[in-house]
Amino acid sequence: MSPLELTDAAPVRRSRIPGALRERDFRRFWFGETVSLFGDQITLIALPLTGVLALHASAAQMGYLIAAEIAPALFFSLHAGAWLDRRGRRRQTMIVTVVGRAALLATIPAAYWLGILSLAQLYVVGFLIGTLSTLFFVAYTTLFVSLVQREQYLEANALLNGSRAFSFVGGPSVGGLLVQALSAPGALIADAVSFLVSAFTLGSIKPLEPPTEEAERGHVKAGLRYLWRSPVIRASLLATATINFFNFVFWALFLLYAVRTLHVRPGVLGLVLGAGAIGGLLGSILTGRISRRFGVGRAFVASCILFPAPLVLVPLARGSYWIVLTLLFAAEFLSGFGVMVLDIVGGSIKTALIPDRLRARVAGAYMVVNYGVRPLGALLGGALGTWIGLRPTLWIASTAAIAGVLWLLPSPLMRMRELPEMEE
Repeated sequence: MSPLELTDAAPVRRSRIPGALRERDFRRFWFGETVSLFGDQITLIALPLTGVLALHASAAQMGYLIAAEIAPALFFSLHAGAWLDRRGRRRQTMIVTVVGRAALLATIPAAYWLGILSLAQLYVVGFLIGTLSTLFFVAYTTLFVSLVQREQYLEANALLNGSRAFSFVGGPSVGGLLVQALSAPGALIADAVSFLVSAFTLGSIKPLEPPTEEAERGHVKAGLRYLWRSPVIRASLLATATINFFNFVFWALFLLYAVRTLHVRPGVLGLVLGAGAIGGLLGSILTGRISRRFGVGRAFVASCILFPAPLVLVPLARGSYWIVLTLLFAAEFLSGFGVMVLDIVGGSIKTALIPDRLRARVAGAYMVVNYGVRPLGALLGGALGTWIGLRPTLWIASTAAIAGVLWLLPSPLMRMRELPEMEE
């Protein structure tokens, strides 16, 4: 190849790199999030299994554990958004939260190896980690727009959610194997290390954050008022909150059902869920094409069906061991595809629509409802699992979640083809 041909080829190779990844700060942020998300998937399987295998938790106790992890969003996210819009320094807040979560996770294997681990400790650690996670994700929405341009929102969200999908593929598999090799508490060390990597990458970037806003009368409630007045955001919130409520009824019992009723070993379960999560990876790759073909609004509406509907395959699972594993794989594959489309498109619509001055407060208000229903769902899951049994509860949860799409049918989302302009 001649020097001229080499010179001509270089821009072609560079053009294959997503534009968002050419931005140094976003590239580092994306790398740290990729590592942290992988660790989170290990914890997602290792922490509940700590309750099931190490402490022999009942269905109700598993509901309490899931509720403890997600209840802080209900209690703190609204005020967290107001505090961050007033204080600023979102990146600094995120660094503190990831270091704190690493330290909290490390207490669980330490207590286990000392022989003093209890369900009470799991509840407390889960609640504190949930509190720090609330602060992190409220700050995250504002930091995101400091790292990428408007025309890169879909692409950057696809990259971040692609990392999340990749973590779904490898995380549960590695988590299941680590649980078998090191015990469920010991596997949590991996997530603690991943948080430290995230802290390092956040410390290495210097984005220009949006300005702060002085607290005036109604400062805290401004996010809630915006949610109620915006027909697009209001409809999407009601839809996702409905799905999330019943999804957490489902997930409060899923691991217990898979291990005790279906008799799937933790290592095998992790491999099946990891393989099925390839659907999420595929969803992150195809979301851009789907949005361009059908419009961002219709893509979002369709995803609100495709995400919850495949979960009916889980209570349907019975028969031979391989049929059970096949149905679990199919449920994870199809649901993972749907949730990736939902999160990428829904996140991009919100990012494009919400004014900079309100981002943290709207994110906090959104979390109050969308995350706030999750502990209620987990508690209901534990109660129903005890009262009517695991399989009937999973049937109720997986079918009722599909009703969330009904909120979207009369909304402007059905007619939205491109990302909307920012509202003021």
